[in-house]
Amino acid sequence: MSEKPSEVEDDTGTYESGLPGFLGTIDEIIAKVEAVMLAVGVILMALNTCTNVIARFVFGQGLFFSGEINRILIILITFAGIGYAARHGRHIRMSAVYDAIPPKGRKVLMIFIALFTSLVMFFLCYYSYEYVVTLYGRGRILPALGFEIWWIYVWAPIGFAITGIQYFLTAIKNFTSKDIYLSTGVIDGYSDTESEV
Repeated sequence: MSEKPSEVEDDTGTYESGLPGFLGTIDEIIAKVEAVMLAVGVILMALNTCTNVIARFVFGQGLFFSGEINRILIILITFAGIGYAARHGRHIRMSAVYDAIPPKGRKVLMIFIALFTSLVMFFLCYYSYEYVVTLYGRGRILPALGFEIWWIYVWAPIGFAITGIQYFLTAIKNFTSKDIYLSTGVIDGYSDTESEV
């Protein structure tokens, strides 16, 4: 097993999927869309918050819709971020027991972890979809912006589905490869900066 994880991003910051052919192309497109959504979402949230603070300071009253915009952006960033983190092997993991197991045991455990996490994500996807359908049926609207509230929660089932797919593909990658993978493009191991601490 390699001691240093393979890089998902090269020096130019582009993502290269560990999947072959059509699946790899789809994975790379989703990765780019997620990266743009996360970057734009964080920038818009910062701009919205700063504008609201300035409006309060200068005019004595904040923007009445600022809280709702930040709520929308937090939901977007959270659920776009879980798929992004899974794709880049960045989810928090407790690895004390995992690191003590021999490589073959780690590979089996990683396949189990990836499959189990995938099932949990699909389970959450189903229930978040049911929640969105419930919100749609109630017809609630955002008071300041005036559009139906279910639109902002659509990102939850999408994010869970993408994350579930990522973990399922990670299990397949581990099943078909000799190395142990944290995601389809990241080999398990510690980088030089992690081992120096």
